[in-house]
Amino acid sequence: MATLHRITPCLWFDSEAEEAATFYTGIFPNSRITQISRYGEAGREIHGKTPGSVMVAAFELDGQAFTALNGGPRPQFRFNEAISFQVSCDTQAEVDHYWDRLSEGGEERAQQCGWLKDRFGVSWQIVPSVLPRLIGDPDPKKSQQTFQAMLQMKKLDIAALQQAHDR
Repeated sequence: MATLHRITPCLWFDSEAEEAATFYTGIFPNSRITQISRYGEAGREIHGKTPGSVMVAAFELDGQAFTALNGGPRPQFRFNEAISFQVSCDTQAEVDHYWDRLSEGGEERAQQCGWLKDRFGVSWQIVPSVLPRLIGDPDPKKSQQTFQAMLQMKKLDIAALQQAHDR
C-alpha cells in the first residue's frame, strides 16, 4: 500500500503518464508504480479520452510520491525550469548515473550548473551533496571560487568543485 503524503507533485502529460512513471522508477532505487487509474465512460465529453486509457499513474521515487496525469494536449501547460526536481548525490558515480539516465532522449541534455531536461521536458538538478557546504563556506574567496567553477560546468564534477574551493 502506498504511503499517503501530504504534498505530492502532479505532472501533467498528454498521454505519456505511464511511460514517464516507468522511465523514472527504472532510474531511482526504492521506486515503484503504486497505482494505475484508467479513464471510463464518465466525463468522456469533457476529457475526450478513450475508455480504458491511462488517466493517472501514481508512483514513488525513493519513497517520494508523485502523480502523473494524462490530462490531454497541453499547449498552454508545458513543463519549464520554474519547477525542477533536485537529486542530491553523495558521489560522482551517482551524479553520472542520474545525469546520464535522466537526460536520455532529452532535447536539452546539458544546461548550466547541473540542470537537465528529460525526454518529457521535466527539469532536474543533479547536485552533489557537498555543494551547499562548498558554496556556503564562510571564507568568501573559497565560496566564490567554487561558485565560479560551477558556472563553467554543465554536469557537476565533485573533484573539480572541491579543487576550486581548495585553491
